[in-house]
Amino acid sequence: MSIDKNFRPALSVVATATKRQAMLDIAVEAENRGFSGIACPSLGGTMGLCVSLAHVTHSINYWTSIQPIYYSHPVEAANTCSHINEMSGGRFRYGIGVSHGPVTSRLGVETGKPLTDIRNYVAAMRANEKFGWALPPIYLATLRNKMLELATEISEGAIWANASLSHVAPQLSEVPAARKEGFFLSNMIPTVIDEDRDAARAVNRKTLTGYVSLPNYRNYWRAAGYVEEMDAIENAINAGERDKVTTLMSDKWLDDCTISGSASFARDRLAEWAASGVHPIAVMSSTSGGQAKAIGELFAAYN
Repeated sequence: MSIDKNFRPALSVVATATKRQAMLDIAVEAENRGFSGIACPSLGGTMGLCVSLAHVTHSINYWTSIQPIYYSHPVEAANTCSHINEMSGGRFRYGIGVSHGPVTSRLGVETGKPLTDIRNYVAAMRANEKFGWALPPIYLATLRNKMLELATEISEGAIWANASLSHVAPQLSEVPAARKEGFFLSNMIPTVIDEDRDAARAVNRKTLTGYVSLPNYRNYWRAAGYVEEMDAIENAINAGERDKVTTLMSDKWLDDCTISGSASFARDRLAEWAASGVHPIAVMSSTSGGQAKAIGELFAAYN
């Protein structure tokens, strides 16, 4: 797949407490600079952010990436999504998932089987359309093949997070040809722009520490070919040696699922993701500042 030289990735924007207006301003700038979408993680109140985006932006598409289904009843979720869909002129998409064990434990919710919970949630949302009006497209948080299969069956798109580029082709071969046209495929990619690649990698290693502690992610990366790394990390965790985890993250593994390096390297790698058929969502961090600083570094990379 060839990539237009004017291609811009999508951008992840978190509704940071006390800095929400600043994030809205950044979203407007992303739209003006031609970035291809805005992904809104659940941190800081993503649905409120998405309502605001309907009013301050005018052409850019945006989506939750992702909103855990256990945060709200499917009827309330459907009504809110229909509202945002209408107010945004059809630019909103609803990305949902079951999240992870630490989140559901903190919420104190009872969960069933992920595939069944998601299927039932989407069905309940769609049943509410006759009362709440048209829903936006629904995207499912995806990691391994069973959830990808469900996404192609009941939704309009799939969103990975921290996926391995080397593992994309075999997973995309699971998507039925009849569904590939118009089916949204994307990946949230931790990205740090810095000429000092080792410094950038250090930030991404810290970012992924929480993910490698989750069994479902370790199993995904094993399937992607990183058995040795995941076994070593699991052994360290089980031994109570979490301080060793970042030292067990090989550069090969890290560079397959994150982006660490110069502005030109980041642009090339994001374009490589797009060429794979998976739309890249840059999740920005910085070696020298917070979210706004990191996003500014991405903007500068495309000047």
